[in-house]
Amino acid sequence: MSARRPRRAMPARPIFYSFRRCPYAMRARLALLVSGTVCELREVKLSAKPAALIAASPKATVPVLHLPDGEVIDQSLDIMRWTLGQADPEGWLDRADAALIAANDGPFKHHLDRYKYPDRHGSDRAEHRAAGLDLLAVLEERLGRASHLDGPARGLTDAAIFPFVRQFAEADRGWFDAQPLPHVHDWLARQLASALFAAAMVRPDPWRPGDPPLLFPAA
Repeated sequence: MSARRPRRAMPARPIFYSFRRCPYAMRARLALLVSGTVCELREVKLSAKPAALIAASPKATVPVLHLPDGEVIDQSLDIMRWTLGQADPEGWLDRADAALIAANDGPFKHHLDRYKYPDRHGSDRAEHRAAGLDLLAVLEERLGRASHLDGPARGLTDAAIFPFVRQFAEADRGWFDAQPLPHVHDWLARQLASALFAAAMVRPDPWRPGDPPLLFPAA
């Protein structure tokens, strides 16, 4: 099923519904920045989702990109691919490992959620932490051969996976730092220290109807 649906309302520029800490929205923001695609950023308060977001995408989860022609893209990888299809000055689309991203979005995300929120899922935290660590070993092996997941330069694979590894690390940073993952530790540290990540992590107030447009990236 396509994640893109035509809508009647046509914004003057792309409208991007986001939530700062959501890893899916985070990776979409990284792609928007790299492509130079300027949009109107609307930060969403998840406990009070705006009607405009629900009207654009009934699934009502971020990220959502509402294009000027009325088309709506409401899956983060589709947003990344669309925006990089407009401009890809760093060649991110040439470094996109679909299988590795699928392993991140499927098994790794499954274990990440149950590691971070054992009460919510009724899960064994240690079991899911160990399973996540096993999956990180795949990244460790890959990063032992190159500085990034798809070669010597950052690409779509790195941007798509990094926000989830960040979450895994922050769930218990002391434990994570003690694990024998030197290449993953170095790679994660470089992503966190990058100017791109700093630019992606702007901290806007939640959007309300009538607010003046907030451009992202800022002029």
